Amino acid sequence: MTPADELTAQLRTQVAGPVLGPGDDDFATEVAAQNTAVLHVPDVAVGLTSEADAVAVVNAAAASGTPVRVLATGHGSATPVTGGILVTTSRLTGVTIDVENRVAHIAAGTRWREVIEAAAEHGLAPICGASDNVGTIGYIVGGGLGPLARTFGFSSDWARGFRVVTADGSVVSANATENPDLFWALRGGKGGFGIVTSMDFELVELSTLYGGSLFFDAEHIASVFTTWVEWTQTLPEEATSSVVILRLPPLPFIPEPLRGKTVLSLRFAYIGDQAEGERLLEPIRAVAPALIDAVAEMQAAQIATIHNDPTDPGPGWDRGMLLNQIDNDFAAALLEGVGPDKELPVVAIELRHLGGATKRDVPEGSAVGGRNADYTLIFIGVPDPSLFDTVLPKVVDGVLAPLAPWISPETNVNYAGGFFIPGSYDASWPADTLTRLNAVRATYDPNTVFPYGPPA
Repeated sequence: MTPADELTAQLRTQVAGPVLGPGDDDFATEVAAQNTAVLHVPDVAVGLTSEADAVAVVNAAAASGTPVRVLATGHGSATPVTGGILVTTSRLTGVTIDVENRVAHIAAGTRWREVIEAAAEHGLAPICGASDNVGTIGYIVGGGLGPLARTFGFSSDWARGFRVVTADGSVVSANATENPDLFWALRGGKGGFGIVTSMDFELVELSTLYGGSLFFDAEHIASVFTTWVEWTQTLPEEATSSVVILRLPPLPFIPEPLRGKTVLSLRFAYIGDQAEGERLLEPIRAVAPALIDAVAEMQAAQIATIHNDPTDPGPGWDRGMLLNQIDNDFAAALLEGVGPDKELPVVAIELRHLGGATKRDVPEGSAVGGRNADYTLIFIGVPDPSLFDTVLPKVVDGVLAPLAPWISPETNVNYAGGFFIPGSYDASWPADTLTRLNAVRATYDPNTVFPYGPPA
């Protein structure tokens, strides 16, 4: 019997949830990532059903010197797990709302959709991401930049506490008064601290907003994009927007006006009355006729429709970064590389406008990287894994070269992919923040039970 077999047998006597090895029928399903190009093959997969399961796993791992990694919904999987224990939290779901204190108590495997729906029943809303299909914990521990970021800041700013199983098997609370150093680290420091089993998250009083998306045909992309760059300089922080150039396939599930076209989609979210939202958006609407104009007063619970991100698993490749202040020269340089007349294997190029509340840290401080940036930029490649290793990196490197003057030296860990780009790990936080994060990891996980960082 191999050490992995022995560990598997031991865990099956100590854990209530499923304990699976690579030869078991349900193993592949248990460890599947949202990005199907990433194939996890740990020695053992453990489906947690309780906090006690997590404690048992950590104790067994520490005793045997086996590393532990965590998988929730699989949206953050950029690097394959090829050994050790992979715990999955998909069975740890559920949310309860403390209406009086406007706090959601969220189990580790819960997706944002559940939180949004539960909060909406009380006229409340979480400051979540663009997709309601994403897991709550993985998104928050990386910071999180959603459709309301300029108004409410990084999503992690609204985390109020975590329950964590640390490397010695202890269950600790991390909040502003208990283990504040760990609380600081979990708001933006990402991984390597333990298994988060639940989170307390503050909600805002919000039932409606003025938001949605507009789509413009290829001939108007340059004028709309250039106007958007100028327009973002004038917006109040109650307004958050983004643009994405999409190369859409001629497939039946694409709305007919967009099918098979290259278009620009502009997303807009304004926290205020409809009349003022319409006034703010008018400079964009005046540039060109829209193929689709779906911006209107909307329920806050429908916030995921602003971006309409895909929810089905599939192969994916992306490259993300942050930008400093951009201008018309930037717009010209980007369009020279990715404009509608270019043939390139990239299906989406998205920019999000930051600033406003994203620039302000929480009073007690947090580990979030990227607060000094003004925009995000991300490239999403054609979902063909044969292009991922060489073709797409070369194409995007070529587009990025003229954009170097505007690219921020600092990024955010949720935009760093799998740290495949040299230096991307260190760039995910300011130098002093990274130093402090390393110290917190050493304190709570001195023997590296929860390895985290660039691929070896």
